[in-house]
Amino acid sequence: MKSSSNTGLVYSTEGGRMCPACRHPLAECTCKAKTVPTGDGVVRVSRQTKGRGGKSVTLVKGLALAPAALALLGKQLRTACGSGGTVKEGVIEVQGDHCDLVMETLVKLGHHPKRTGG
Repeated sequence: MKSSSNTGLVYSTEGGRMCPACRHPLAECTCKAKTVPTGDGVVRVSRQTKGRGGKSVTLVKGLALAPAALALLGKQLRTACGSGGTVKEGVIEVQGDHCDLVMETLVKLGHHPKRTGG
């Protein structure tokens, strides 16, 4: 018989992601458990086409920012490029091949990006 002490609600269609500590939606979290940024501080900009039907996507990885700050930076980069995109698991995705423009924008915002890949 499995112990149910480790299991808990992770996502709810009503409230979205749930806090692991207090079991409330993250927007209504009562304990304000700090989430550790997943980035290592080395900002890497690359282009990827694998698994996207031949469409290219510019990826920004390694930013050690809180989720809200990462979402805001993603919005700024998408606006600067004039295209869509998303933030998934600590990685900013901008639709299209905008590596140079993304790097210029990151430098203007005080980051030190490195170009990776071919």
